[in-house]
Amino acid sequence: MIETREQLHELIKKVEQKIETRLQEVEKQCQKNSEKVLNAFQNNKITEAHFGSTSGYGYSDMGRDTLEKVFAEVLDAEDALVRAQMISGSHALTVTLFALLRPNDTLLSITGKPYDTLDEVIGITENQSSLKSFHINYEQIDLIDDDFDYDKIKETLKQKTIKVIEIQRSKGYSTRKSLTIDKVEKVIRLIKKISPSTIIMVDNCYCEMVSDKEPTAVGADIMVGSLIKNLGGGIAPNGAYIAGRKYLIKLCAERLTLPGEGREVGPTLGINKSLYQGLFLAPSVVASALKTAIFTSALLEELGYDVEPKWNEERADIVENVIFRNPDDLVKYCQGIQIGSPIDSNAIPEPWDMPGYQDKVIMAAGAFTQGSSIELSCDGPMREPFIAYQQGGLTYEYGKLGVIKAIERLLNVK
Repeated sequence: MIETREQLHELIKKVEQKIETRLQEVEKQCQKNSEKVLNAFQNNKITEAHFGSTSGYGYSDMGRDTLEKVFAEVLDAEDALVRAQMISGSHALTVTLFALLRPNDTLLSITGKPYDTLDEVIGITENQSSLKSFHINYEQIDLIDDDFDYDKIKETLKQKTIKVIEIQRSKGYSTRKSLTIDKVEKVIRLIKKISPSTIIMVDNCYCEMVSDKEPTAVGADIMVGSLIKNLGGGIAPNGAYIAGRKYLIKLCAERLTLPGEGREVGPTLGINKSLYQGLFLAPSVVASALKTAIFTSALLEELGYDVEPKWNEERADIVENVIFRNPDDLVKYCQGIQIGSPIDSNAIPEPWDMPGYQDKVIMAAGAFTQGSSIELSCDGPMREPFIAYQQGGLTYEYGKLGVIKAIERLLNVK
């Protein structure tokens, strides 16, 4: 039983020795991703002129248009839409779904129910602005043992026309494992063999730069992510991206703005430099978040808590689950993360009715950017089995310090 700070720091030394080889593997992946990003900057001849700003309509924004080419290259996609006008990953997903689907089309999720913030978008929870209100059908196929139900997917595709298949790689507020790029590639091959015209859309939030490849590199038609997560590198103050087939990106651009103008409008209002710099730093920041997650997993497992993934398991995203199985420990741990944050460290978060969620949620995020989950943050719905979903860490050193503060509060260490 850990009762003093001295005992805790002795355990931390032991844990860091155990995870040293795993941290080195993360650094090697960071080197590969850094080279990919640097090449994209150089191939697109980025200069200081690309950091310029536009206002009003945003016509002829060279920096914005070139940034989208850089993103497309980094993500192995034909095209990309990278805009501050998209306020979150959920917003970008909504833009994409409304761009691709028409009345009487069917959306099929093959990873079970999507993240809570899409319930009202799809119409799982009633909303007069939902896809359902436009007579767009929704079906889902649950995962089996943290993998796709290949037989049911095959059967469904043979029996009916599916316009869009949605794959959510990260676990969201579920208890399943996040999906590796290899599993995503395998199911894409199956889908395209049976139904080549079905559009495969991947929610890639929290997963970028965790491995060598992104979904668009293994056959996904379109994918979506947030810039206050991985690819913003802790620098982007807001925004999101959509990347994929050129004709699909055109549809998304015309849904985000308006038909006939599409991507030609959208002022950057001085944000270009932050988005370029955020992408440039993203490989290193994602590596720091992964190291923080590995450290968290190993340390809390040593303390007797159930964690997922384990410290030495392959990772698909930057999220670490700690399964507390009681509400008090979940709240105390999240409060400890807040105490260990650089911003609002004096605040004590409590569960509340957060917009877009069906359960009360406790959310700790003492971040420079509101809601940024590439910065160290931790949250969870107040429901069984009371899981803390921790993510982020701009540097490993700061991430580790925040986790130590959380454990001290959890265990009441003196």
